[in-house]
Amino acid sequence: MKIKDLYQFYRENYLVDTDTRKIRKGSIFFALKGENFNGNKFVTQALENGAEYCVIDEEKYAVKGKTFLVRDVLLALQELAKYHREQLAIPIIGLTGSNGKTTTKELIYSVLKTQHNVNATYGNLNNHIGVPLTLLSFTDKTEIGIVEMGANHQKEIEFLSNISQPDYGYITNFGKAHLEGFGGIEGVIKGKSELYTYLSKNHKKVFVNPLDSKQVELTANQSRVFLNSDEVSMFSSHPYLKINYKDISIQTHLVGEYNFTNILAAITVGEHFNVSKENIKTAIENYVPTNNRSQVIEKQGNTILLDAYNANPSSVTSALDNFNKVKHSSKVAILGDMFELGKDAAEEHQNIVELSKNLEIDRFIFVGENYYGTSAAEKYKSFENLKSNLEKSPFKDCFILIKGSRGMALERLLEIIN
Repeated sequence: MKIKDLYQFYRENYLVDTDTRKIRKGSIFFALKGENFNGNKFVTQALENGAEYCVIDEEKYAVKGKTFLVRDVLLALQELAKYHREQLAIPIIGLTGSNGKTTTKELIYSVLKTQHNVNATYGNLNNHIGVPLTLLSFTDKTEIGIVEMGANHQKEIEFLSNISQPDYGYITNFGKAHLEGFGGIEGVIKGKSELYTYLSKNHKKVFVNPLDSKQVELTANQSRVFLNSDEVSMFSSHPYLKINYKDISIQTHLVGEYNFTNILAAITVGEHFNVSKENIKTAIENYVPTNNRSQVIEKQGNTILLDAYNANPSSVTSALDNFNKVKHSSKVAILGDMFELGKDAAEEHQNIVELSKNLEIDRFIFVGENYYGTSAAEKYKSFENLKSNLEKSPFKDCFILIKGSRGMALERLLEIIN
């Protein structure tokens, strides 16, 4: 089947699903494959659950009048998304970076939607499947699209940019994330900058943090808009950031000075798309982080700063620097392993331990096999070992930072802290 023909069916409802458990009535189900599953086997279930059509790549699962046979389902999904993007006469903002891209995306979305019909990446669906699904969520009513792009190796951002074809781009920062796949910090810079390369070749515009000398250097020959650092400043950061913006103040629900640049990006993008300063203020003040990202939780007399969605040397350093400035009688940092660091894993974990020795934080708890191999004083090889200890000695009246890679699932600590 040709993509143009499939597109006509897609346009009936603008609905695409890949999970039979979440089928929406009238959608097209794409029978994706993985190491441990084969979506082709669930075609009948998808149709029973409300799918209008199914895209398959194994003919034996065909259902007359209800399935489209293609060579590769994933490739068809990506091609359909790219074709759809080419039909959309709307500006699309592409976002990537080592840290803060999802928070930045959510802030920009919150600001823009006050005056525009905006669609954006849901959650962190930012990979070779998530980006196509994001694009296919845009309809003829969408006025602005926001596409978050994640990557852990070279050429991935280039690939996603060619599908999403952004008109604007913003890179939050270059940090020590996914070092194993990128091959070091220089590889991170090269990989993330593939967004700049795409925008430059296609004569598009970039938003740039003027305080980041590397990004200023990399975009020297591009059409760019600098973040509005002249009219925006931070006047308080504990526990929540307070911002001065022109002649108004903004009380946020965000912790950590590292979030200031994310807010600054949202303000600048909002201004570029003519959002009023009053609506910008309202949007940022109403944004509350979720999904284990810089959430502040009060529990049993303890204040918990839960930042357990992801971790790398750059983000952990920033989190500790911010936590170090917090005034509290009893501060505890619980740090879980940082993943995807490859040959640098041992050194980077030890670096965090060394950093901890110079901070005014009362207690450090390290958990995971990587931290267990360091010289840390209090360390646990597994979550189960830590759990056993904490159940015997609960926290009382503490301010607790919880930070670790997604695979550590440190949000489980919320069930223990009581």
